Amino acid sequence: MKKIYITIIILSIVLFNMCAQNNKQDKQIVQINHATTMKFNKLTPEEERVIIYKGTEVPFTGELLNNNEKGIYVCKRCDTPLYRSEDKFDGHCGWPSFDDEIEGAVKRVRDADGRRTEIICNTCGAHLGHVFLGEGFTPKQTRHCVNSISMKFIPEGEENDVTAYFASGCFWGTEYFFMKAPGVKETTVGFMGGHVDNPTYEQVCQKNTGHLETTEVVYDPRVTNYEEMIKLFFETHDFTQTNGQGPDIGPQYLSCIFYSNSIEKAIAERYINLLTSKGYRVATMLKPASTFWSAENYHQEYYENKGGTPYCHKYTKIF
Repeated sequence: MKKIYITIIILSIVLFNMCAQNNKQDKQIVQINHATTMKFNKLTPEEERVIIYKGTEVPFTGELLNNNEKGIYVCKRCDTPLYRSEDKFDGHCGWPSFDDEIEGAVKRVRDADGRRTEIICNTCGAHLGHVFLGEGFTPKQTRHCVNSISMKFIPEGEENDVTAYFASGCFWGTEYFFMKAPGVKETTVGFMGGHVDNPTYEQVCQKNTGHLETTEVVYDPRVTNYEEMIKLFFETHDFTQTNGQGPDIGPQYLSCIFYSNSIEKAIAERYINLLTSKGYRVATMLKPASTFWSAENYHQEYYENKGGTPYCHKYTKIF
């Protein structure tokens, strides 16, 4: 009887350890799956050592150290614009130095030992280097010490404008705010998300085409970024309204971000989560961008041509 009791105890311990191990593996799989929801550029082993595992390249060896051309520096891992050439200076340290970043592009994280402040890409978390303050190199008293291997350089004139799509009720009002935003080069109002090709405004108003009134926004990544577009989107309409926008009721007036890639989706999700943590009940939908159909000419830049201001959109500072 005693042998049977001991055997049962041993079997129980073995089964417990097996379950614990399986749970651990399941948790690791979930973490891996979460990390791979964003698609990144393929990295070499040396790039991974620095960008993923927070290593440091040998000083005075980086190909961008002495680069003095005009252009922008983007993240090697996800292509997010990080720095402008006009903010680069000689920090005499062996790594490219910048006294400013493109707004919202770089996140500061205190090192575990509390001695230095790490800088990472705010979009994908890639390790860039460290930031130092009060050294006196430039009037801004800031030095972003960045590994060349963490960045790519895009010469001036070769940057591609970025196109984004937002639906936040009547597209007259959505366009009104986006066309005035810094870095925005062009806006077009139209329709997206439906099942009818080349719909007219009258067809969409019948509420059976599946389209949302959408604004196409073309911006210069040297001046602004997708995060700024997302912020403006949320700050210029009631993203908690579930049946339309303001007095405009109907499925064509719902709040939606149409993302063009996994990076945009991840940024949009991050801001939705941020708003949720602030207590907002976010009704904004996330959908992959599809064919954009331009609306009739009389809808384009409506308030600019007709005068007046939006009746269902207003700016409210949130972030």
